[in-house]
Amino acid sequence: MRDAYHEELDSIGEGLVEMARLVGSAIGRATTAILDADLKLAESVIAADAKVDDLQRDLEERAVALLARQQPVATDLRIVVTSLRMSADLERSGDLAQHVAKLARLRFPDTAVPRDLHATILEMGQLAQRLMAKAGEVIITKDVDLALQLEQDDDAMDLLHRTLFQHLMDDRWRHGIETAVDVTLLGRYYERFADHAVSVAKRVVYLVTGEHADDLTQAEGRQGGDGEA
Repeated sequence: MRDAYHEELDSIGEGLVEMARLVGSAIGRATTAILDADLKLAESVIAADAKVDDLQRDLEERAVALLARQQPVATDLRIVVTSLRMSADLERSGDLAQHVAKLARLRFPDTAVPRDLHATILEMGQLAQRLMAKAGEVIITKDVDLALQLEQDDDAMDLLHRTLFQHLMDDRWRHGIETAVDVTLLGRYYERFADHAVSVAKRVVYLVTGEHADDLTQAEGRQGGDGEA
């Protein structure tokens, strides 16, 4: 009975890894769709989000069933509760990838992104995909150091997001209000996607250590300061 219980816990973890894989792929394909005005690809990303939603519902149902049947405590309870929260982060990430694809569909046959911003949006899409791949790796390995790195990696996304706004606020902007709105939305989608990847990693830190990632980082910072003194 206990073996079956732990197999179910492992299965929930595998479901989270699969969700991370799917949403990482989705943001990469959505980025290609928005930059290339690829309607077929955009439609495939939009349709594929249903699988992420199904996985999230299935994982939630299994986690709730485990809570009811086994009434886990301590570490096992932390695993179940944290898994529920991670699945919500991953499901929202899938929605954000879908939003990018829907914008590509809305503007077809034109592209929502001006040519001079293609490189920035491409970089944001690639970074979002890498962050989610790393979050998936963290779920598998339970590597706390790798998990804490994600927040530093996310600084690059914040910088790219600021770069977009600098373009929008530039007096030389000649692409109109509609395009400005599209670019603003895209920047927000990628930034929020990255935030969810970081959130997943932080939840793994809590799962492993029982402490919140921000508290660990602050503690390490204090120790480093003491050492330098």
